[in-house]
Amino acid sequence: IMYVHVPAAWISLGIFSLISVLSFGIIIFKNKDFSLITKSLAPSGFVFNIIALVTGSIWGKPTWGTWWAWDARITSMLLLCIFYILYILSWRIFEDSKNVSKLTSIISILGLINLPIIKFSVNWWSTLHQPASISLTKSAIHSSMLYPLAIMTAAFVLFSTLIFLMKYNTELIKIKNKGLDRL
Repeated sequence: IMYVHVPAAWISLGIFSLISVLSFGIIIFKNKDFSLITKSLAPSGFVFNIIALVTGSIWGKPTWGTWWAWDARITSMLLLCIFYILYILSWRIFEDSKNVSKLTSIISILGLINLPIIKFSVNWWSTLHQPASISLTKSAIHSSMLYPLAIMTAAFVLFSTLIFLMKYNTELIKIKNKGLDRL
C-alpha cells in the first residue's frame, strides 16, 4: 500500500501547490492561460487525493485498528480534498469565466495555507500518522524500498501528466467550439 499511498499523497500536494502558484499569476498578472491550466490540473489532483485517503484508511485499519481517525495529517488531507471539491465545483457551477477564475484562484490560495499544515502536522502535534521517512537530505527507509517508491512516484507523475494533457485538450476543444479565443 505504501507504494500507492505515498506517491498519491505527494502528487496531490504537488498539484495543489502548482494550482496555487498559478492562481497567484491569475490574480496578479491577469494571465487567463493559467486558468485553463489550473482547471485542467485539478481533476488529477483530486483523484490522487482520494487515492491517498482511501489507501491511508486501508493502511490504518490493521495498523491503528480503525478505518478513520481524526488525526491531524489525515484531517488536513481531508480538508485538502474539500478544497479540491470546491475548486472543481466552482468551475462547473458558475458560467462567467472571468469571475469563476477569480473565485477558484481565491479558493486555491486559501487552500495553500493547508499545505504546510499537512507537511508539518506530524511534527507539530502528537498524531497516529508516522513522521516523514524521506526528506531532501536523508531517508529513513532502505534503498530496496526507496527505489520502487521512486519508480511508482515517477509513474504517478507521468499518469497525472497524461490526465492533465487530456483534460487540457478537452478544454481547448470546448473553447474552440464556442468560438472563443480565450477564457
